[in-house]
Amino acid sequence: MTSPDLFVATCDLGAQVRGRGAPGSRLDSVLRSGVGWVPANLALTAFGDIAPDNAFGSAGDLRLIPDEATSVVVPTDPETDAPALRLFLADQTLTDGAPWTGCPRGFLRQVLADFEQTLGLRVVASFEHEFVLLGLDGSPPFSLRRHRDAARFGGELLDLLANCGFEPETWLPEYGESQFEITLAPTGALVAADRAVLLRELVRDLAARRGLRASFAPLQRPDGTGTGVHVHLSFRSADGQPTLFDPTRPGRLSESGTRFAAGVLRHARALSAWTAPSPASFLRLTPRRWSSAGAFLAERNREALLRICPTTSADEDEAARQLNLEYRACDATANPWLALGLLLRAGLAGMTDPSCPSPTVWPEDVTATGPAEVAPLPTSLPEALGALVADEELCSWLPAPLLDTFLAVKRHEIAQVDGLEAADVVQRIADVY
Repeated sequence: MTSPDLFVATCDLGAQVRGRGAPGSRLDSVLRSGVGWVPANLALTAFGDIAPDNAFGSAGDLRLIPDEATSVVVPTDPETDAPALRLFLADQTLTDGAPWTGCPRGFLRQVLADFEQTLGLRVVASFEHEFVLLGLDGSPPFSLRRHRDAARFGGELLDLLANCGFEPETWLPEYGESQFEITLAPTGALVAADRAVLLRELVRDLAARRGLRASFAPLQRPDGTGTGVHVHLSFRSADGQPTLFDPTRPGRLSESGTRFAAGVLRHARALSAWTAPSPASFLRLTPRRWSSAGAFLAERNREALLRICPTTSADEDEAARQLNLEYRACDATANPWLALGLLLRAGLAGMTDPSCPSPTVWPEDVTATGPAEVAPLPTSLPEALGALVADEELCSWLPAPLLDTFLAVKRHEIAQVDGLEAADVVQRIADVY
């Protein structure tokens, strides 16, 4: 049997999955030494060009070293004759195999190591994805009709994800026009981010093979329903015990969980540049859109930046395992490794800095526009980048190649849509994602 062709990939600053292919016969060699790459590829924008103000130019060489644990196989499609493919996610390294400081996946790995070393905690995470499936007939939100219209696609998607070991939990019609949601079981943080990168590509690939188009763009039109990514987080002690739950505290959120939230909220405006990083993203992050009305922590409120999710058990031990925090100001234009890494780094700062103000845990019925005393999130990507540059602490967490190139890429993307009406900006981004 012929081995499927290989594709060794990374996810860049525009959340685009890029890499290099190789014949399946070279699997052993590729696993040992990877494939070639260049530093300037980090400066590729979402629109496919290289940001001119980057530090790399034409110099330098890297390797994409595949992580065998990330391997997924898309089988041969008997309907379209599309060939099988084996896909790997990779770390970007120097040519001698040493880590490269511009690697987004390496950044998350280092944050996780620091988190565990400092606090003795293991991070459990899951990315909850919404997307729009274009090419179906119109149908009501949450309806059986929409579910049935997409039943063939949905069934194939669930089978594909299960065969890849992704542990799909739910597949459902959502509120927006032709919108769906897919959720995966919580797992270790690096695996969760890897799955988030791969899931988007598996969804798009299957949709294309079925004559459909899957879009993860934050909006399809300025006044439409937003499409986001919700990042769920919880922590386990060295002996596997959950650490977020405390029934005696507001929101049943433990002291350590509240301190984690404090760090995220302190850096919320700068973080939004990384978690909602497209020129269209902030058109979604407005009040009464169930995205995020402001930088506050609340029980079960879908307008909060950080939501304390409900539990479904009266048993406290089971409730402790279920309780998690949900970060809601993220969309699929964000790199999952960097979004999660920076959320954790901000939370770690809150947990270790006693001067970080402890946040109010707002009740479920807090006003939809957010508490009056809470600072709003930025209203545009330029404003978010300004907040990022002004946040010296957050900037200090990032290697210079990542921070400087991110700013160059995002400023170039802003320039690419400068002067366009909101509808045209949304369309440019929708065409990419």
